[in-house]
Amino acid sequence: MHSQLVVSLSGIGPQTLDRCADLAAALDPRKVPLSLLVIPRELGKAQEWVRQRAALGDDVVLHGLGQRRLPAYEAGLLLTGARVQMEAIGLNTTTFAPRRCIASPGTLLALAKHRFNRCADAHAVRDVGTGLATLGRLHALTERTSFGELRSLALVYAAARSARRGGLTRITVDARDLDRAGARQAVLDAVDIALAHDAAPTTYVKLPSPRQASAA
Repeated sequence: MHSQLVVSLSGIGPQTLDRCADLAAALDPRKVPLSLLVIPRELGKAQEWVRQRAALGDDVVLHGLGQRRLPAYEAGLLLTGARVQMEAIGLNTTTFAPRRCIASPGTLLALAKHRFNRCADAHAVRDVGTGLATLGRLHALTERTSFGELRSLALVYAAARSARRGGLTRITVDARDLDRAGARQAVLDAVDIALAHDAAPTTYVKLPSPRQASAA
């Protein structure tokens, strides 16, 4: 079974815009679209770039609400505010990605109430209406330490293993990490090795609907 490849980009804002654009430009010849994880209040002048990338085939995903125990009422208020901000800058989405780990049960309830379709957390992409999930762990460059080269290699190996097994291969990039030596190349190497294993590029928005029950 061939794998599907999703590459997501977070940390998008005025300070990281050049790095975001550089990564997108490197992925374009590979025909790999980005899932743009957007926090509307942090976009600033980067919002025009996000709109341009969306017109070119990238997809926008609302990002935030990192608290693991966030109750449904509070999550609903935050989602309402974020959606108003998104609409004010001409962006819209029904896909959500929490900032850390997995979305709280309250967040999932609020997402369904506010007509979001899916939630991409650290372990799976979940249909918030049916509760079904496409399992697939996020692979990322991690902490800023002296072991950066080893962590870059770990990202490449993880992407290779995931793509070889089939299913869903997920690579996530924080634009703030792209100033690290070798980080950009590690991401591109991870993408290339997934493509070499016949992974099909897609986005969280275009990913086929989940077909198995979530274990969470």
